[in-house]
Amino acid sequence: MNNLKVGFSTVNINPPLGIDILGYYKKRNARGFLDDLNVKTLLIESGNKKIALISVDTCLIGESSYQKFVSAIEKETDLSKNDVFLAATHTHTGPYIVPTMDFDGDIKTVEKYEQFMGERIVDSVKLALLDLQEARMGYITGYAPERVAYIRRYKMKDGSTMTCPPVNSPEIDHPLGTLDQRVHVLRFDRKQSESIVLVNYGLHSDTIGGDLISADWPGWMSKTIEKALDGTKCIFFTGAQGDVGSTNVFPKDGDMNDTEISFDNEMKSPGMARFVGRALAGTVLQVYDKVKYVDVDDIDIMIEMAKVPSNMPKKEDLPLAKKYKELHEAGKDDEIPYEAMELTTVVAEALRMCNLENGPESFDVRMTGVKIGPVTLLGIAGEPFTDIGVELKKAEGWELIMPCALTNGSLGYFPTTSAYNEGGYEARSSSFKAGVAEVLVESGKQLLGRLK
Repeated sequence: MNNLKVGFSTVNINPPLGIDILGYYKKRNARGFLDDLNVKTLLIESGNKKIALISVDTCLIGESSYQKFVSAIEKETDLSKNDVFLAATHTHTGPYIVPTMDFDGDIKTVEKYEQFMGERIVDSVKLALLDLQEARMGYITGYAPERVAYIRRYKMKDGSTMTCPPVNSPEIDHPLGTLDQRVHVLRFDRKQSESIVLVNYGLHSDTIGGDLISADWPGWMSKTIEKALDGTKCIFFTGAQGDVGSTNVFPKDGDMNDTEISFDNEMKSPGMARFVGRALAGTVLQVYDKVKYVDVDDIDIMIEMAKVPSNMPKKEDLPLAKKYKELHEAGKDDEIPYEAMELTTVVAEALRMCNLENGPESFDVRMTGVKIGPVTLLGIAGEPFTDIGVELKKAEGWELIMPCALTNGSLGYFPTTSAYNEGGYEARSSSFKAGVAEVLVESGKQLLGRLK
């Protein structure tokens, strides 16, 4: 028996011009807009249970912001803070919410924006609650087309590993990993209002760069779907994307149309965001009419912590790390003997080492499972590698499992054990020791077993 109600809302969260933009370990200030940033809420209800699935066009939501936002939702609505699934789309052309360890900007503007975002998130939940209507749900999986996504870590011919190596470099040997091209789609049909489509796919939202505010390719995908499907709204939750980007290191034919190579060796431009967004919208449109409808008479949410050891530095590595940190903070990156993505890697590694010099020795990683009948979303508070998502999707007892990155917090990259042995930006900057992938997979499967 179907017993599902669904509400939806979209609320704008555009920041003031001049605000600091997060990402790249480089100073950027917003000088304009390519498109809007939004908060979208999908509110589901079954029986006496309500759950808010919230997608925010921001790079990440750290622990302090997460606690503020969910506490405000609990205070202002009839939802518990434990009934919230709060995820970032991970756009790299959105503002800081709170200062991170590489922040060097106007803290007052950032604090005001965090407060504004929190208020708008609450507004979005309230509007979605008012929009609750009877609904039926269907699900299906499509497959992303070629040229949209690539494993971004490569083994070089000299045996080293590079994240985002120079395009067309003759030193590139092969990618280190296998893509998961599954695009998961949930469709919610309502008789009295718009239908809603939820999309889950693992790919970095980092195809633009620069200093113009944008929701990146998820924004393009959503508006393309909404234009093509009259009376339909779209919400996006990023999948396991820690090692996935959109740059083809050996471009051919029209791969370079409307794009260029950025400072970090990646294809970035508004045209690239448009291409990726439209291509993935096409995947959704291909499968949208063929979803498998299922009865939903039970929903639930469960939040648990997985304890993982931290990647504390060796004492002998700290002097050089502190030197690089000092040079970076003094604006003297040109005195660090690296360039492009290798420079980003050593700066991020140095900041990680300095930040963890005195611990902590372990972290609690929040994992959040949401049950919607035979379908589940599994949120992880950071950026898991593709293989982690693939393993989690093998958990038994579910018709569809959608791993979601950057959910209910953000603690950085979760690489596979092999990545620590190989090297590269993600593993060298990660706050966690090798083995974190195995812990998350085991903890996630156990959570899904209890949620079932």
